[in-house]
Amino acid sequence: MTMKKVIWLWGISSLLATFVIGAPTTGAQYVLQQASHDSSQSTSQRKLHGRFLHITDLHPDEYYKVHTSTEENIACHRGHGPAGYYGAETSDCDSPLELVNATLNWVAANLKDEIDFVVWTGDSARHDSDEEIPRHNKDILAMNQRIADAFAATFSDDKGLVVPVVPTFGNNDIYPHNILLPGPNDILKTYTDVWQNFIPEEQRHSFEYGGWFYVEVIPHKLAVFSLNTLYFFDRNAGVDDCMHPSEPGYKHFDWLRVQLQFMRERGMKAILIGHVPPARTSGKQLWDETCWQKYTLWLQQYRDVVVGSLYGHMNIDHFLLQDTKDIDFSYIESGSGQRASIRETIEDEISIESSKDYLIELRDDWSKLPDPVQGRDLEESEGKKKKHKGKKKKGKKGKKGGKSKLGGPFAERYQLTFISPSVVPNYFPSLRVFEYNITGLEDTPTWVDTMRTLNAQGGPSSDSEWRELELRDEQNLEIEKKKKKKGKGKDDDENSKGPKVPIPEPPAKGTPPGPAYFPQPLTLKGFTQYYANLTYINNDITTDSDDGDDEDVSSWSWNAGKHWNKKPKHAKPKPREFAYEVEYTTFDDKIYKLKDLTVRSMLRLAHRIGQTSSDDAKGLVSQQDSDYDDGEYENQIDDDDDDDDAEETEPSDDEDGESESDEEEDVEAEKKKKKKGKGGKKKKHRKGHKKRKDTKVWLHFLRHAFVSTRSTDELRDL
Repeated sequence: MTMKKVIWLWGISSLLATFVIGAPTTGAQYVLQQASHDSSQSTSQRKLHGRFLHITDLHPDEYYKVHTSTEENIACHRGHGPAGYYGAETSDCDSPLELVNATLNWVAANLKDEIDFVVWTGDSARHDSDEEIPRHNKDILAMNQRIADAFAATFSDDKGLVVPVVPTFGNNDIYPHNILLPGPNDILKTYTDVWQNFIPEEQRHSFEYGGWFYVEVIPHKLAVFSLNTLYFFDRNAGVDDCMHPSEPGYKHFDWLRVQLQFMRERGMKAILIGHVPPARTSGKQLWDETCWQKYTLWLQQYRDVVVGSLYGHMNIDHFLLQDTKDIDFSYIESGSGQRASIRETIEDEISIESSKDYLIELRDDWSKLPDPVQGRDLEESEGKKKKHKGKKKKGKKGKKGGKSKLGGPFAERYQLTFISPSVVPNYFPSLRVFEYNITGLEDTPTWVDTMRTLNAQGGPSSDSEWRELELRDEQNLEIEKKKKKKGKGKDDDENSKGPKVPIPEPPAKGTPPGPAYFPQPLTLKGFTQYYANLTYINNDITTDSDDGDDEDVSSWSWNAGKHWNKKPKHAKPKPREFAYEVEYTTFDDKIYKLKDLTVRSMLRLAHRIGQTSSDDAKGLVSQQDSDYDDGEYENQIDDDDDDDDAEETEPSDDEDGESESDEEEDVEAEKKKKKKGKGGKKKKHRKGHKKRKDTKVWLHFLRHAFVSTRSTDELRDL
């Protein structure tokens, strides 16, 4: 693979001077022009491909030096050690600029002409990992400018930007890290300029106010919303919560409510993106609880609009399920109820050690999920009964079955969040390409064609529409207040301290499920995960050497990586050709067995991950799982799971092991589980998984969580 058109970050400022041609004149995304770029589709109308790129956490480090130490407080800046040409994989060192350049050039050569848009979820500056080279605000902003310019150049042709890019803030894109004060402020104003190529002009005012905006990546069909999750992040000491009207988090959700309603009225759908994800287990969380509560409520109310949610920050490949049964209005409305959170905040820089405990807690939570397979069967049988015996008579029983546990046949009780692994090689550098359904949209005008047509016509007259929307929002706010007053009961009056929150309207009665719940245009079909095997590409470490083992020297604060004690085999770097390769794809993964990325499909996968091997025998894993064989990793699992696989071929009639219709028994069982698990849950997991046995699907999930950098034995030791 040739890399002739290299975009060097350290030379981007002088390069840009040759192809930036003035200020934007329309409400579209500002278009760069670059003489050196060409494209097979640059002079003809682009078509939708039904694919988009998610890239996150580049963490470029201009001080990174090859063959330096990966140890704590050195961070690949000096000394002697195994730091490779393209990065020190499996360590906490940041990315050399060579890795960022190589990544963007690989994307330009292999993905640019095959994708419809890009979501870029933040952290485009180095960590503050070296006391001898502290971070400064001007350096952080300068690096973000360089990266933004490189993105604009990568996704442009000779006429300008051809692929819309939607960025969002990372907690390391500001100084001090994690701390962002309410807007307007100098940071937001500066990023308005840094991202002028990507933020629609008519939204720059709201971006300066709060750091939020959206882009219609498929005009009149699909918008990507860039959320400023720093106002939700529990580590941001500059803000308090999302409950009080004076807080930027409150204002952010108010803005989101208005815009999603606008999407609904226009018949559009939305993808939500952010940096810090709404990660939340029984014992840990990343967001302030009031923000998580509002987010979950908003997604429930706009479940007909939201296609999916995509985040970064955590570096590990996994997904989340928000449960709407956890919605508690005492966390949402100011002055009502208690707000003390029972969860501890997940550390802002996720170490390997904390990742292990977090994933185990996630699995524990998933072990309690209802079985979506059984829920579907119950719902179907109840539906047949209703047809013959009347809806009223059997409605009550149906409610107690799978429907009440899943939220209907499409599992609308739950919401789905995807968290992509990072480019920074804490594991291996990663990219993700999602595929989505474009049935019936094949001839829809693309973003670039629409923008260039508008440019030629002198631009859209959208300002009046936005002003009208703002006025309409104010009117709707008053109407909602009156409605809430009218519907108040005695209990409401007793807890009426503080202002009440405008609650989004749910889908109209009879509205079909949205793309997140039922396959239709814009539904996420699957994704392909790419990774760069830096151990092979750097060509510096002898993997079978006897100069030490390959285990990490890690602590809760720093990980020196697998090769911390090894010496490079070349005095001067001799890297192999850089390329990303497929790590896995959900389209043919024989263990995950995902037919799509709807909530129900992912709920079933989460349920399987949460079960023990004996539970898997009860119809949770289909017969083909026992036939899966893909090298040493799967063979080792198969050797230990032979008995379980034999059971899997004969599913039990009682697939769930508990009565779906007896919710009281469920509650009592849950109470017993909680009592039993109190005070020693972590220790049990750290001492050999006495509570929950390893299964094939769990180990497979872990393997990908750590981007194929861990052996089977290491995964079993979690």
